[in-house]
Amino acid sequence: MTVNLDTISLQRSSTIRDALAALDRSAMGILLLVDAQGRFERTVTDGDLRRMLLDGKTLNDDLTTLPARTSVVLQSGYTRRQALALMQEAVINHIPILDEDGRAIDLIERAKIDQQVLLSTPHMGEAELEYVAEAFRTNWIAPLGPNVDAFETEIAAMVGVKHAVALSSGTAAIHIALRLLDVGVGDVVFCSTLTFIASINPAIYQGARPVFIDSEPESWNMSPRALEQALLAAKAAGQLPKAVIVVCLYGQSADMDPIVALCDRFGVPLVEDAAESLGAKYRGRASGTFGKLGIYSFNGNKIITTSGGGMLVTDSAELAERARFLATQARDPAPHYQHSVIGYNYRMSNVLAGVGRGQLKVLDERVAARRRVFETYKSELASIDWLEWMPEPEWSFSTHWLAACVIKPDAPITVDKLIRALSDEFIEARPMWKPMHLQPIFADAEYYRHGNESVSDGLFERGICLPSGSNLTDGQIGRVIETIQKLQ
Repeated sequence: MTVNLDTISLQRSSTIRDALAALDRSAMGILLLVDAQGRFERTVTDGDLRRMLLDGKTLNDDLTTLPARTSVVLQSGYTRRQALALMQEAVINHIPILDEDGRAIDLIERAKIDQQVLLSTPHMGEAELEYVAEAFRTNWIAPLGPNVDAFETEIAAMVGVKHAVALSSGTAAIHIALRLLDVGVGDVVFCSTLTFIASINPAIYQGARPVFIDSEPESWNMSPRALEQALLAAKAAGQLPKAVIVVCLYGQSADMDPIVALCDRFGVPLVEDAAESLGAKYRGRASGTFGKLGIYSFNGNKIITTSGGGMLVTDSAELAERARFLATQARDPAPHYQHSVIGYNYRMSNVLAGVGRGQLKVLDERVAARRRVFETYKSELASIDWLEWMPEPEWSFSTHWLAACVIKPDAPITVDKLIRALSDEFIEARPMWKPMHLQPIFADAEYYRHGNESVSDGLFERGICLPSGSNLTDGQIGRVIETIQKLQ
C-alpha cells in the first residue's frame, strides 16, 4: 500500500507545468504540496491546476498563489474502515497519512483500502472449464451423465474406497447415510457436538433423538473417552444409538482407531462426516474412509468445490446401489413411474460434476497451499504467547481447511475484540462452531463431556478461524499477521 511520495510531492516554487508532469507520471490524480521543511500543506488535483490556468496563470507560473486548504488527513494507527468512512464522507479517493511532525509518510487509495480478505473462497482453475464445456458440447446438462460417473470413480480411487455416490450436498449425503442405516423416529444418534448443524439436521429429518459428544484437547474432535461413557450409559438404558456420526473438524481427522474400536465393541455403525477434511489422512489413510459410510462436501467454501455438492463413500456395493436409488426419487424398476418408498432429488448434476473433476486434479496443491497459510500464521505469530494453534497429532495429516486457533484465558484481548479488529481492516474472521448442545433448538439434548469441564465449550468461547483460502496472496496473509501483531 506504500506509495513513493517523492514522485508526487512538490513545493510552491514548482511550476504548474511541473505539477502537470508529475500528475501525468504518477497517474494517481493527486499531488502533495509540502513546505521547505517537508511538512504537508494540502493536496493538489488536476482540477486545482485547471482553475489556476482559467484564472490567467501560465504553465510557467509557480504555485505560490494556490489557495491554502484544509485537506482530510489521518495519523498512523488508523483502520481501513475509518479511512474508507472518511473518504465516503468527503467524497475523495486518497488520504495522506502524517507523522507527528506533520510530514506525509504514506498515501492511502480507495481502490486498495476496501479490498477484503475473505475467510475461504472458491479457487478455480482451467481444467474445470474443459469438463463443463464437454457437458455443453454433448448436451449432458441434466442431472447425471459421464462427468458424474467419472467423478465418482475418481473420488473413490483417490481416497481408497470401492464406491462413491455424487449427491447435491454433504447434508444430503448424511441424510442418505442415515436412511441406509434405517435411522427412524425414536432412534438415537450420537454426534460430535463441535460441528456445523448440517451434521445433525438429517437425524432430525428422520425423527431421531440426538446425543452430543464432547471434543478432546488433542485433536479438537470427538473424544473417545466421552463416547465410551455415552455408549456405556446407552447400553445400561437399553437403547444403543442407531449410528455414531463423527466429524473431522476444520480439515483434521478425529482419532479414529479408538472410535472405530468402540463402535465395533458396541455394534453401532459409524458415519464419518469428513465434509471439511477431503485430503486429510489418519495414520496414512484417507479421512472419510473409516466408517461404514463416509461423506464429503463440495460447498463453495470447501477445499475443492462444485459450487454445491457432496459425495457418499462406502466399500459396500449394496449400500451404494441403494443410495443411488434413494437419491433419484426412489423410482422402482418398472416401465411406469412407481414408488414403494420415499426418495429424494439428491443427485449431482453432470455440469457440477465436471467442475468437481477439474478441482480434484489440483486437490494436493490446494491442501499444500492451505497448510502453508496455517504454518505462516503459526510461524510469524509465534511471539504472541496468548495464541494457541490447532494441534496436529503425530497420527494426523491435516488440510487446515480453516486456520483455527484459540485465545488463552489470560489474554489481553477477547475473541470478539480480535474479530472486530480484523473486521476494521476488512479481514473476515469467524468464531469456531457453536457446539450443538449449546444451540437453543437442542437445549434438552443429552451431552457427554470429555472430563470435568467441557472441551468444546472452551474452544467455542476462545476459538477463532482466520482467512485460509488456497488463493490468498502473500500480501493478504501479511495483512492478517500485521493486524494481529499490532494487538500485542
